[in-house]
Amino acid sequence: MSAPAQGSLAGFEPPAATGDTHRLFFALWPDEAVRAALAERAAALRAQNRDRARWVGAHRYHMTLHFLGDRPALDEPVLARASEAVAALDIGAFDLAIDRAGSFGNRSVPWWLGCARTPPALGALHGALGEALLRAGVRLYEPRRLVPHITIARDAQRRLEDLPIPPLVWRVDRFVLIHSVLGAASEYRVVGDWPLRTG
Repeated sequence: MSAPAQGSLAGFEPPAATGDTHRLFFALWPDEAVRAALAERAAALRAQNRDRARWVGAHRYHMTLHFLGDRPALDEPVLARASEAVAALDIGAFDLAIDRAGSFGNRSVPWWLGCARTPPALGALHGALGEALLRAGVRLYEPRRLVPHITIARDAQRRLEDLPIPPLVWRVDRFVLIHSVLGAASEYRVVGDWPLRTG
């Protein structure tokens, strides 16, 4: 997985059409240290519960901010408009405490790691990002209410009751645009990377 230059799409080459499903979404993308700490907490839950599930690889951990849809091929105009729309955002870096685990009750019964309290700065980032995309004519495909979570498993046998986990403080200093190809060669590619203001 390779990332382009910060704040741009430099070096990104669209893939050839394959018949797979192409997905675009903005997300928070953990660094390796945070990713490893999340994996430790996921492993502890797995050991404690022994449920059959499809466990998500740590290299896929992310927190979705805005979903831009599924298409049969990468929509390059949407990619360009979305990237241009968010380039001027001025949001400060912030701390995000991951301190809860739980699940959603939809068909795939995903288990997640998340936070008991959404930091105001995360809400501000989500709101500003959504407004910028809408102004640029980029359609958003999910409810505008943010439910911060990192999916760690899918297709669990049962729901996981909301419970505390050892807290992890994630210093969020950037957000990314991800191109996900769903199919035989499923992969995530970071195609845009925007730093948050520090200091």
